[in-house]
Amino acid sequence: MSDASAPPAGRSAFPPIGDYAFLSDCEVMGLVAPSGNIEWLCLPRVDSPSVFGAVLDRDSGGFRLGPADILVPAARRYLPGTMVLETSWGTATGWVIVRDVLLIGPWHHDRDERSHTHRRAPTDYDAEHVLLRTLRCVTGEVQVVLDCEPDLDYGRRRAHWQYAGAGYHEGVASAEGVDLQLRLTTDMRMGFEGPKAVARTLLKQGDVRFCALSWTEHAPPRSYDDAYGRLVWTAHHWQHWLARGNFPDHSWRAYLERSALTLKGLTFAPSGAMAAAPTTSLPEAPGGDRNWDYRYMWIRDSTFALWALFALGLDWEANDYFWFIADLAERDEELQVVYGVEGERALEEQTLDHLTGYEHARPVRIGNAACSQRQNDAWGSVVDSFYLHMKSRDRLDDRLWPIIRRQVECALQHWREPDHGIWEIRGEPRHYTMSKVMCWVAVDRGCRLALVRGHDDVAKEWRVAADEIHSEICVQAVNDRGVFTQHCDTDALDASLLLLPLLRFLPPDDPRIIATVHAVADELSVDGLLRRYDPDDVDDGLVGTEGAFTCCSFWLVSALVEIGELARAHRLCERLLSNASSLGLYAEELDPRSCRHMGNFPQALTHLALINAVLHVIRAEQAAEADAIGTMAWPTG
Repeated sequence: MSDASAPPAGRSAFPPIGDYAFLSDCEVMGLVAPSGNIEWLCLPRVDSPSVFGAVLDRDSGGFRLGPADILVPAARRYLPGTMVLETSWGTATGWVIVRDVLLIGPWHHDRDERSHTHRRAPTDYDAEHVLLRTLRCVTGEVQVVLDCEPDLDYGRRRAHWQYAGAGYHEGVASAEGVDLQLRLTTDMRMGFEGPKAVARTLLKQGDVRFCALSWTEHAPPRSYDDAYGRLVWTAHHWQHWLARGNFPDHSWRAYLERSALTLKGLTFAPSGAMAAAPTTSLPEAPGGDRNWDYRYMWIRDSTFALWALFALGLDWEANDYFWFIADLAERDEELQVVYGVEGERALEEQTLDHLTGYEHARPVRIGNAACSQRQNDAWGSVVDSFYLHMKSRDRLDDRLWPIIRRQVECALQHWREPDHGIWEIRGEPRHYTMSKVMCWVAVDRGCRLALVRGHDDVAKEWRVAADEIHSEICVQAVNDRGVFTQHCDTDALDASLLLLPLLRFLPPDDPRIIATVHAVADELSVDGLLRRYDPDDVDDGLVGTEGAFTCCSFWLVSALVEIGELARAHRLCERLLSNASSLGLYAEELDPRSCRHMGNFPQALTHLALINAVLHVIRAEQAAEADAIGTMAWPTG
């Protein structure tokens, strides 16, 4: 590996985080740099060890395809409505277009072979376990190169290549101690240089080539025509999937569509779980140590995910996600904060000290210690998810009532206890306001669901308990300014309190809600973007700084709409949308001054908050226009 002690000097060797493109087949996920290098890919699933890891160490494996002497493309885009990346390259002698895609194809498990991974109902399609890259020279001639250098097990196992078959068109890479084989198939003549597979060829106008990296027994494409046909099938699949959604006819529609595609890409189809991000340890601040593994599913995200998916009409994905949550809540007496994408509980946190980290931000972590934390908001997230699910179908399955009852009883048992809070603070446990609010949510929604079930006595008992929690929060967590604080022993603010009006804890016109929204907007803002809290006021058990949490700024948009400040909400939303990457993606954070994306990328919670904020603004403006038309004085003639 590179010299981990060396600080970055001059121009960074790493692309900006926001310049990466995101690929997915809903089982594995990858990042593509502008240079055409695949710099992050974990196989055989999103939280497996990396095969290409150059995003965390420039010597940790990559797979480049593009012009020989140029690293900066002329343009990049997704084919409209798809997860197919198209990169256009202009050279002194010609133009070439590269398309990258993780293939999806028809369901390939026949009647005698069931999938070993799928827990949700089978669909008509499935991941093909193939990374496909195609080239087409559109004018002139271009010398192109293929350099594929896997570095398995997070860069700890160099690959060894050997030919498969008699020709030069297929090679197999493996490494000692790694139960994974990579097969590279191409119509270019390929050779091996140590751990690297290489090919060079001159393309002239009209020439086409392909290469396909596969990792299962399913056959990859073996000709360009086959490759192109599979690419078209995948593109049409994404477009047909997107057409199922309900997107408003609005200038912001493209942001909603790209967010929906990103969230679908972050979904692990076999279980229905949604990964928080496809990456680990992309830093929250340059050179910082707030570097976490987000390739898992957070219970906290469930309410946001179901609201967004149902709001966009993506009911199948919402239901798959819901039943994954229900399975966990039924299985586990004690809910964890975070799970693996197939429901794993053991997510031991480790550091990979042989990796330099992105721009020398260390440590690089895998696993996440939050799995052992106590966060009292989990029960509210689960019960609110059940409530949203019930509202989408006006009934409550018999299987769900015992699960709901257990979550409510856990909230009632623990709501007076301290925890680590929604932000997984690694300092001392506190009586966090948001955690207690989510305990109230658990009991409040549980009461409503009990009434649906006809359990009036239970509903009455829970309503009394919910009112007690509500009253104590309003007494203990509001300061002399009439503002809700992060916890009862501080005046510090917390951006998660912007969720109070969205959770219907108090009416949006309540003076305490308005005061809290204004205080958070004014006092946690840096150049107009929100931090989740002020690190100088909060002992979070960490050192260093962090950027502005983009989801919090989108929550502010929604909260401003709720309290009636629509014009301010529109302006902020417009600014936030302008900060999207060139491909419409968002990391966890933005540097307030440079608007550079920081943290794991792309991040589900940010895109979920975007959907909530954009729909809040659009619906409020449509309602205001309708009201204006309704009160207009029309001439009677």
